[in-house]
Amino acid sequence: MALSLHRGAILHFPTATHNPADDHVYHADGVLLIDDGKILALSSAEQFFAADENQHWLNSPNYIKHQGLILPGMIDSHVHFPQMEIIASYGNQLLDWLNQYTFPAESQFGDQAYANQQAEFFIQQLFKHGTTSACVYATIHPESVNAFFEQAQAHHACMIAGKVMMDRHCPDNLRDEAQQSYHQSKALIEQWHKTDRLLYAVTPRFAPTSTPLQLQLAGQLATEHPDTFIQTHISENKDEIAWVASLYPESKDYLDVYQQNNLVRERCLLGHGIHLTEREKQAIADTGASISFCPSSNLFLGSGLFPYFEAKERGIPVSIASDVGGGTSLSLFANQSDAYKILQLQNQSLNPFESLYLCTQGAAVAMGLEHDIGNLNQGTAADFIVLDTQGSDMLSQRLQKTTTLSEALFAYIVLGDDRAIEKTYVAGKQVYQSTLTADNRTAVS
Repeated sequence: MALSLHRGAILHFPTATHNPADDHVYHADGVLLIDDGKILALSSAEQFFAADENQHWLNSPNYIKHQGLILPGMIDSHVHFPQMEIIASYGNQLLDWLNQYTFPAESQFGDQAYANQQAEFFIQQLFKHGTTSACVYATIHPESVNAFFEQAQAHHACMIAGKVMMDRHCPDNLRDEAQQSYHQSKALIEQWHKTDRLLYAVTPRFAPTSTPLQLQLAGQLATEHPDTFIQTHISENKDEIAWVASLYPESKDYLDVYQQNNLVRERCLLGHGIHLTEREKQAIADTGASISFCPSSNLFLGSGLFPYFEAKERGIPVSIASDVGGGTSLSLFANQSDAYKILQLQNQSLNPFESLYLCTQGAAVAMGLEHDIGNLNQGTAADFIVLDTQGSDMLSQRLQKTTTLSEALFAYIVLGDDRAIEKTYVAGKQVYQSTLTADNRTAVS
């Protein structure tokens, strides 16, 4: 791949930080030099073009000037790709919603052709919404994992995914026997983990849908493959917590069910974590696991208000995620907007820099992947997005009245959705291009 130079306003967070409002790098007129899918340099345009050897770029066909703000590609740390078709399903809280909507949708993914079609649609929608990496739940079917990873690999994207392990309290056609789930997951790890930019996550859905044996085998898998990820759910809903307590009466609490099976460590992403006990909060911080805060889903399903600042003060890594079917949008801007509202309901405010950090560098740090994604540092993958200042009339008008970067960023967060994304690049290649006509937007294959 030839060298390319992208010019425009550029914002990113180069390091892990507790204060993103101060610890960011912004160039009102910056350049991003890309070589072979990696970032070779980031600087101000003035500094870059002050060097005589860089003047030739001004006439190069690979010199691309952007009108919108350039950001690192966003990272969705908790998303169920088989649930795309059940977004906006009416009227239930978590447990009834799973039975009425989720399980019937997931039962279709044993059909390879259907899984392929849905995986392609999902990947294109991620790119359209400005998401370049994600931690993804498939279904119990190996076909669903293969379909997703094949699509991700075709775009050279950094994606994490895993086959759901589920052997009780679910429909018969979604129940996989514990030993079978172990062997199928192990085969998928051997096939896909660290192939290209793909990574595997051991994925017991949540404690109620796994027998003690299946959780034991999931922990065994994670121990046998210590560089894999682990993803599951915890303390999303109070009825769910009571159910776990009845199923595992010998455990101290919900987290302890996972801890007893060696499923809580670094690279463990726990979805939701709204109603944690004091012991659980401390244990998550101590083990290096992280919480995926799913604001749109938490509001839509009436699950509760995540105490973000308490988690932050305890040293728990947190990222923002869409959850998808339980939520209302793949857009991490929309989810940041809902995160702001959740914090407002707790008499707290989430500033726009910190909000964006939780979807970029903060998410990468929580996953231990900041060497590859989440920022625009030299040597990281050239995964980035260009925002669209003309994507919607309301956003365009608001941006014209902003006077600071913080105001503009907050406008994108509150008013932005897929229309706020003009271009998406993965490993230096453009994978999505919008037009000013929203009805005409297309994904670039």
